Amino acid sequence: MKTSIPDDLLETVVAPLRSAMQDFDARFPGESGDRQPVHTVYGGAHLFRAGTAQRLGALALRFVEEYAPDFVSLARGVGLRGAETLPTSAGEISALAARIEGDSAGARVEEPDAWLAHTVHTRVMEKLRREPVEDFRLDFEDGYGNRPDDEEDACALSAAGEVARGMSEGTLPPFLGIRIKPFSRELVGRGARTLDLFLSALSEQSDGALPDNFVVTLPKVVIPAQVAALVRLFEAIESQTPIHEGALRLELMVETPQSIIDATGTSPLPAIVEAADGRCTGAHFGVYDYTASCSITAEYQTMGHPACDMARQVMQVALAGSGIFLSDGATNVLPVPVHRQGEGDPPLSEVQVSENYESVARAWRMHFADVRHSLETGYYQGWDLHPAQLVTRYAALYSFFLESLPSGTERLRNFVEKAAQATLVGDVFDDAATGQGLLNFFLRGLNCGAITRDEALATGLTEAELRSRSFLKILEGRRGEPS
Repeated sequence: MKTSIPDDLLETVVAPLRSAMQDFDARFPGESGDRQPVHTVYGGAHLFRAGTAQRLGALALRFVEEYAPDFVSLARGVGLRGAETLPTSAGEISALAARIEGDSAGARVEEPDAWLAHTVHTRVMEKLRREPVEDFRLDFEDGYGNRPDDEEDACALSAAGEVARGMSEGTLPPFLGIRIKPFSRELVGRGARTLDLFLSALSEQSDGALPDNFVVTLPKVVIPAQVAALVRLFEAIESQTPIHEGALRLELMVETPQSIIDATGTSPLPAIVEAADGRCTGAHFGVYDYTASCSITAEYQTMGHPACDMARQVMQVALAGSGIFLSDGATNVLPVPVHRQGEGDPPLSEVQVSENYESVARAWRMHFADVRHSLETGYYQGWDLHPAQLVTRYAALYSFFLESLPSGTERLRNFVEKAAQATLVGDVFDDAATGQGLLNFFLRGLNCGAITRDEALATGLTEAELRSRSFLKILEGRRGEPS
């Protein structure tokens, strides 16, 4: 067929676009496919020990044993879907559990609410025993406070020793890091010194090795210059210690209105991330500092406040496609009993036991609802502040994934088949982002223990395809398959 434009002229026309699109793709590579922790547990650095993650898991299990000893009580305690329809007598609960365990597939269809409650309870218990904490942050900021310099110096050294011991003993969670004080005019020196002391001591004891997925959290970031200063500090520490060049990574805390919208009326987040020079892995939203900065009174400083939704949405839009992990904040109403029984004290009364349950369950339901809201709005990570919140963190996660599992399985199976068929016949399939999003649902569910490998393989994907973590690689691998 005759065209009017010669090939060389056409190339002159489109070459600048190819270059521009290459720059765009470099800036917005999409999700990395790397595992993202579902939460970050924050604890004062002075309290951290090599076995802290296991201790938190044991404490969480004690809360389950006391306040949710069976799947019905957990479902009612956290407000799981359909909990009000489940039986209340011990005999009926035991019989229902036996039916579900004996015929799980059938129970899923015939008694979906009971199956969901039982499966969530079973998998939460397994998670708390196997991997109760995915990410832990040794906190030198709010969870530590302002202390004399010599005390913080000593704490930085002792914390480094505990991390080194955890590395040696294999007791650290899969993700770990420290939060230093903000790089404000008043505290930048203190924050830098703590980081220097901690990393110098750790690298000396570990021969320069860092824990897996180690990150430094910089709070209250408002301008790119703060991040650039931290990067320069990283470079200086790497040059003076055995730590490998480029090994140190950081995450940002978005806690002020100025880090959402700056003086020019635009979001400074892309520029802040760019100042990290490729070292930024995540951006965490700080609910309570942010709402306080918006003049919202303490009583209404909650995760679900509309001001928080607006800020989270700006973060999503500003950093979409950048590969930066987003994290929501924390529920600060903690699930603790109001009455405690000390050694030698008489047993609690029935009224006190009931009040304790209501106190824990009320906070559980609030945390459960906050986590579900985060998940439903595209935030797959958040903060936890108390071991009992691990229970509701995983209960909310697992119910979220399990409720969507049937439709997600069908969608991904059909999507892969249609995409692969289009490739086979030479059509252009340009909806890879949707396919990757569906794949990521299963990868996230697998990583946190919400869904099993068999459930993921029900999509029609193979073990190798799941391990590839890439929808495009799956299509490339199927290109030569017969239809």
